[in-house]
Amino acid sequence: MSKIVLGGSGQLGQCIKSVAGEKSEDSKLIFFSSKDADLNNYGQMRNMFEAYKPQMIINCAAYTAVDKAEEEQDIAYALNADAAGNLASLCKHYNSELIHISTDFVFEGNKPGLLTEEDITKPIGVYGKTKLIGEKKIQEEWGRSIILRTSWLYSEYGNNFLKTILRLAGDRDEVKIICDQVGTPTYGIDLARAILHIISLENKEYGIYHYSNEGVASWYDFAYEICKIKGLSVAVKPIKTGEFPTKAKRPIYSVMDKTKVKETFNLEIAHWTDSLRICLERLSTN
Repeated sequence: MSKIVLGGSGQLGQCIKSVAGEKSEDSKLIFFSSKDADLNNYGQMRNMFEAYKPQMIINCAAYTAVDKAEEEQDIAYALNADAAGNLASLCKHYNSELIHISTDFVFEGNKPGLLTEEDITKPIGVYGKTKLIGEKKIQEEWGRSIILRTSWLYSEYGNNFLKTILRLAGDRDEVKIICDQVGTPTYGIDLARAILHIISLENKEYGIYHYSNEGVASWYDFAYEICKIKGLSVAVKPIKTGEFPTKAKRPIYSVMDKTKVKETFNLEIAHWTDSLRICLERLSTN
């Protein structure tokens, strides 16, 4: 029985492949890119299930262009909502466990305390709305599913905030970064390790879980720490959200409570600054 990673060429998919390789478990996982397994193509997905009879699906595929989703609502809905529901239906038919990656954007972002899995969801943008609908479709369709909500994902792979800051710092004397949106950066390698730990367990408690690194930061804090660790001379200046308008609204405060995932799966989670140092070290040696 195989274990399949969908979205295998994306940032998190590449992180899972890297960690699996370190553990010599890459031979136990099959990675499919969106070209190889298009979630929007139900016939293709059904054929894949029939061919591999997967024991487990790890779904890292999603429409994640937050601002672009405001204009491409149908495309975002098709992948994040409809395709997620169809995937759960196939998992149910073939009795495959499902791990699905979701986001802190399902919350409005106005709660002053830590967000728990039981808190009311109220997304304020198309991306968050489509991801929440996908969550609900999965829950309605298939009980043997784990939904992992994460936030501010970065790594050595793909395009992300960390790489953007490093690029801008190399081109400019000053960068202006939003200081009044608060959450927690999540190192993709840490999330990948957590996923591999969860899938290794024979008995799993299904449901929704929150996973990010520990600690709290604004985007400004994140950028400042990147430049400080790297010893970059660029000036990092804080600005408010209103000074940098975007098509999609972002949650102002979306720090998630990780108690449930840590206690249920016996996980230890690193502080975001410690993981950031590791990521920057890995980037500098590659």
